[in-house]
Amino acid sequence: MKALRLLTLALVAFALSAVLSPRAEAQSKCTGKFVNPITDVCWSCLFPLSVGGLKIWPSNRPDTDNPNLPVCACGSPVPRIGIAAGFWEPVRLADVSTKPWCFVNLGGTKISPGFDIGQGQLSGPSLTGGNGANTSKWHVHWYVYPLLYWMEILADFACFEQSSFDIAYMTEVDPLWQDDSLTALINPEAVLFSSPIAQAACAGDCIASTAKLPLDATFWCAGCQGPMYPVNGNIAASIGHVQASRLALARFAFKIHREGLAWGTMGSKGLCNKYPMPVLKKQQYRVQMTNPIPTVSGKAACSPLGASTMPPQAGRSYPVKGEDMGYLVWRKRNCCVL
Repeated sequence: MKALRLLTLALVAFALSAVLSPRAEAQSKCTGKFVNPITDVCWSCLFPLSVGGLKIWPSNRPDTDNPNLPVCACGSPVPRIGIAAGFWEPVRLADVSTKPWCFVNLGGTKISPGFDIGQGQLSGPSLTGGNGANTSKWHVHWYVYPLLYWMEILADFACFEQSSFDIAYMTEVDPLWQDDSLTALINPEAVLFSSPIAQAACAGDCIASTAKLPLDATFWCAGCQGPMYPVNGNIAASIGHVQASRLALARFAFKIHREGLAWGTMGSKGLCNKYPMPVLKKQQYRVQMTNPIPTVSGKAACSPLGASTMPPQAGRSYPVKGEDMGYLVWRKRNCCVL
């Protein structure tokens, strides 16, 4: 009888391992595909194109304020006269995944260093204050991706960022991205904006981001996605993969601006040179999904930081093979063409 019981337990354990192992393997498998620079890019996101305050190539997408005068001057001691141009440039590519070392936009390749570091997670509902809440932890890989310069669309246009492809940042090796307490070292002001009144202002930022452009004055908000603080990948209210991944990406953009790794390029201050922007101006960026489903058409295809993810053009995820997200980041550039 005892032998029969042991045999039964062994068979049950074998059956459970056969059922659960493929699922666990599927959940940990990195998925994605290489970005096709022709078919996977929303080329209409390049517009509007402006000279001074005049839009010479208009668009139905919202635009930031441009310098009023079409003429600008840069250089010293003798300034050179140029034309004040404004456009949107695809400059960065980002992987956003709960699976560490998952390079989504490099074909879903998982390049592990061989040691346990930077683990992500996606947890189901847990009772917090009597309400069910999902939590998640995301990692970001930041690529230098100056697409317009590579494709030589305007070969003599010196305003394009001229650099080669590179993996510029991986959050798995950043201790400030892992722990909320360490993150406070670069955003100590977060305690000032944790009150319900400050968070209520994020509703206005959500509406503004979806209708037109985010409110730069409410820098502690990431619009409809949630609070900007803490500036790491720990998402306390994870509603879905698209919402949570876009929030992690917005926080990462804030983080690299705070650390001086990204600078301002829009407005009159950016005509001659990039300038420090320790507090992110959210209006400077648009985000377009490249993985799992590229969004290449529609007004919401490259929406601002904090915009609602409800429109279908904003991006979608699906189970198993569509849970690792990739984004193309568009940056507003005002430049004095000399």
